[in-house]
Amino acid sequence: MADKMEAQIVNFRRGRHTQKSSQMIIKINDINKEKAQKFLNKAVTWKSSSGKKEIKGVISALHGNSGALRVRFERGLPGQAIGTKVKVE
Repeated sequence: MADKMEAQIVNFRRGRHTQKSSQMIIKINDINKEKAQKFLNKAVTWKSSSGKKEIKGVISALHGNSGALRVRFERGLPGQAIGTKVKVE
């Protein structure tokens, strides 16, 4: 695997009535549940479109059976972050 990979933010971690703005669900292309186990505790970095803001997080758990990952960020991410790329190191 490469040193740095790209993933896409899918959504906030949420329930029916709540939303956790500091936790996001990400998906790495062509990764299944077994391969996703290797990414636990890796660092994740999100940069804003202007490049001025950078928010760091850590992959904390698997999410579901398709290989999605749950990331806990140090601060909440804006809604515009959904659909953008993050770097997994």
